[in-house]
Amino acid sequence: MTFMEENLELDLNNSDYIIEKCLNSENYSQNLYASLCNRKFLKNEKEWFCSWRHAGGIVAGLRRKKFLEEYVDWYCSGMFSDKFENYINEGEITEEISNDLLKLGWTHEKIG
Repeated sequence: MTFMEENLELDLNNSDYIIEKCLNSENYSQNLYASLCNRKFLKNEKEWFCSWRHAGGIVAGLRRKKFLEEYVDWYCSGMFSDKFENYINEGEITEEISNDLLKLGWTHEKIG
């Protein structure tokens, strides 16, 4: 039997509905990026967290089927939340993102 740690990135990459939302909505993609920043995620008593750069890379990877993006396309995008409608700051999480992650079995807590 192989032991595998809980991994939110893997779950996101295997989630057709989250990938579809990212491919069809820049706002959803930015909200997912911002939600992954400054938070720890919990599933089956295991913790998962990532850096802002890694969060940008995750979102760029989810959108790669349709767009040629890199982590820098999302990195620090929350700093522009006042310039783009529906963008949120790093560390914030929308109800939609929270519910989508809960469907994957993940809860979250803000770090710091």
